Amino acid sequence: MRPVASPEFKISVRVYYEDTDFSGVVYHARYLHFFERGRTEALRACGVSHTALLAREEPLAFAVRKMTTEWIAPARIDDVLDVTTRFLEVKGARMLLAQEMRRDATLIARADVEAASMNLAGKPRRLPAELVARFAVGAS
Repeated sequence: MRPVASPEFKISVRVYYEDTDFSGVVYHARYLHFFERGRTEALRACGVSHTALLAREEPLAFAVRKMTTEWIAPARIDDVLDVTTRFLEVKGARMLLAQEMRRDATLIARADVEAASMNLAGKPRRLPAELVARFAVGAS
């Protein structure tokens, strides 16, 4: 899965001491936290908040179902990383997203993400049309 023409959402995150190993290099699992922040802020930029989803008559939540991550270059303490997120497809209960993390022009990591919309019992639920429309990608 590679990005296609769609809105791009970008946030910046700073690497703190707590994000690194003893050598000052970002610990691999921390990149997942940065990607999660990017997805959450992309949702928010589309007018979708986790709080509002949970407050619906039938509460909804998202769970990452599958994620392919590629680490390309190390990030280090005090780096400022730009995390970009693109919605590639929103269909039924599924969203496909592409994310990249850069330090200036240097590509640090990328991730292809499949997330599922579900109720609080963990059952997949189709995203309502009014929410799908906010993601500005083709849906069916």
